[in-house]
Amino acid sequence: MENPNYKVQLEIFEGPLDLLLYLIKKDELDIHAISIERITKQYLDYINTFKLLNIDLASEFIVMAANLMYLKSRTLLPRTEQPPEEDAEEDDPRWELIRQLIEYKKFKDAAGFLSVRELEQQGRFAHQPDPGDKPEEEPPTLAEVSIFDLIRAFQNVLKRFEESHDFGDIVDDRYTVADKIEFLIEHFLPGQSLPFDALFQSATTKSEVIVTFLAVLELMKLNQFVVRQDGLLSAITVERRTAVEMGHEEVAEVQ
Repeated sequence: MENPNYKVQLEIFEGPLDLLLYLIKKDELDIHAISIERITKQYLDYINTFKLLNIDLASEFIVMAANLMYLKSRTLLPRTEQPPEEDAEEDDPRWELIRQLIEYKKFKDAAGFLSVRELEQQGRFAHQPDPGDKPEEEPPTLAEVSIFDLIRAFQNVLKRFEESHDFGDIVDDRYTVADKIEFLIEHFLPGQSLPFDALFQSATTKSEVIVTFLAVLELMKLNQFVVRQDGLLSAITVERRTAVEMGHEEVAEVQ
């Protein structure tokens, strides 16, 4: 398999609270009704996937994982056995986390509102195009499709692969990330668009699935590939940029 020293360097601007809000929204739950047991399992699944992909995570993700496991252990204890320092004010061990999530969501919503207002102000005195001109729409970039959505899509691909293949612990070291980058560039025409799942159809081992996904992430960083998604949990489409979209310098650099 890929060199264990190989690490994916991603600019993950979202933190552990973003991941928890994503999991809550994905399940269409009310923040006040979260199940610590369920959300802890889902959160740890994401952390384990990041580790599987050898993606560096900020320490805050690990701290939150420890906190969730602690809260989960507390929810399993009878009320009479709760830690005494917590008895004085609140019986529900979830409440502090719920409070953090509510405050953080308010902050994110306010920041999003201000961003929209800023864009509106920037366009207020903008040059008005001629009636016949059609403005070009900018395609979404990696930053606009949540890394959590990409990891979820990868988890689904890997799960389906493991259910349909039985290779035990066989390790396949035939492919590296560089090999898969070259393969995708050769077989993915500029302007071509494919469903995310289709990128893994030729994979024959679990390690090949992993290496393929790492190659896709690298190609996104290189601005060769762009990912699109209509909304939360909707299908992800991967498109290779054209030379015009990328700029000739970027094309020369990759080739």
